[in-house]
Amino acid sequence: MALKKSVSELVAAAEARIERLTPEQARQLLEDPDVRFVDIRDVRELKREGTVPGALHAPRGMLEFWVDPDSPYHKADFASGQRFVLFCALGHRSALATAQLMDMGFGPVCDIEGGFEAWRGAGGKIEGKS
Repeated sequence: MALKKSVSELVAAAEARIERLTPEQARQLLEDPDVRFVDIRDVRELKREGTVPGALHAPRGMLEFWVDPDSPYHKADFASGQRFVLFCALGHRSALATAQLMDMGFGPVCDIEGGFEAWRGAGGKIEGKS
């Protein structure tokens, strides 16, 4: 079966229309009370690798449901009015998620280019690694 679009094409299209922060730009926002980092990785990834200090964990599969105030799964964390910085392992899932949230009218939202790997590589703080 031939796909109409590959995942690489979907990611590239999302990256072209969203705001992407470099890890260095993201690091400068870590202590900003108006910014909330959101880790969309699987819980096993968090346990194995740790996360950005203070990041909200919102699994990719539940993100849209948690953001939508009309959803029975809505989480008040997403009604704070903060700027949301999403990240995953490499920045692919977070690019797709950021684009999806923008399509829903949610924002302000952006992601970290290169994801958690780039954050770690740039010397970003990490907490909770077990």
